[in-house]
Amino acid sequence: MSTSQQPDPKDRPARLTVGVVGAGRVGPALAASLQLAGHRPVAVSGVSDSSRKRAAQMLPDVPLVPPAEVLQRADLVLLTVPDDTLPALVEGLAETGSVRPGQLLVHTSGRYGAKVLDPALRAGALPLALHPAMTFTGTPVDVQRLAGCSFGVTAPDELRLAAEALVIEMGGEPEWIAEERRPLYHAALALGANHLVTLVAQSMELLREAGVTAPDRMLGPLLGAALDNALRSGDAALTGPVARGDAGTVAAHVAELRRHAPQTVAGYLAMARATADRALAHGLLKPELAEDLLGVLAGGPTGPEGTGGTDGAEGDAR
Repeated sequence: MSTSQQPDPKDRPARLTVGVVGAGRVGPALAASLQLAGHRPVAVSGVSDSSRKRAAQMLPDVPLVPPAEVLQRADLVLLTVPDDTLPALVEGLAETGSVRPGQLLVHTSGRYGAKVLDPALRAGALPLALHPAMTFTGTPVDVQRLAGCSFGVTAPDELRLAAEALVIEMGGEPEWIAEERRPLYHAALALGANHLVTLVAQSMELLREAGVTAPDRMLGPLLGAALDNALRSGDAALTGPVARGDAGTVAAHVAELRRHAPQTVAGYLAMARATADRALAHGLLKPELAEDLLGVLAGGPTGPEGTGGTDGAEGDAR
């Protein structure tokens, strides 16, 4: 569904008062986006100083109140708390009578679907799971980034149109995720996005150790091209010494990492093994070269340090 396709007016939710429970990086950005769509933020809860400052910046003039009072004031409540906190929060709100019948209760956890909101559902709330597949900075730039952002949407069938309409109003692209597939969906996103940050940070540290003064400038074009190629071509975009079967080069990498950054060796080997398996399965890695390479990755005998083809290009990033 394209963001250019606005929902039919009869399917659009009425202008709603909006509350936020948990003023982390996500909640204030979503509320600010809903405000741009005509909804009205009326209450936000936050505990830490950083949460309060973020709420003041993103939602100026919106009062800070306890969570129960947020639910009293708002037609649509965003529960934007950590995954492990969400079930107990929902149960507590339901048990204390804070949930109102007909109230839209939206959580933004990737891990959970709508069933985590069952205690509130029994109290008459309308449960929606709307997870934005984006990293947040906790600054106003997040509102702009929501344009075109995919949301993992899970809700009862009768609320599907309302859920998708809210996502579209925030500028997002709704993607329906079945309840039982939410953990797999979230694992996929974490594997790609969270681990990417770790890989990039490690790469930048190693480049600084190698004497590169601006590792971000060096990595930007390379990683941007690699990401674009991977999204376009999948496994066909695999390149580099592992995909080529350059066992000597990989052995040299491992030796250097053991010497300068031993904390990165386990991650390098794990990713290299996964890359080798995929390259072999897709015919990119020649079977006759795979044995020596897999021996290196298993910690077996290696060739002379620093040997292995780089096609004549030292430090080839292919």
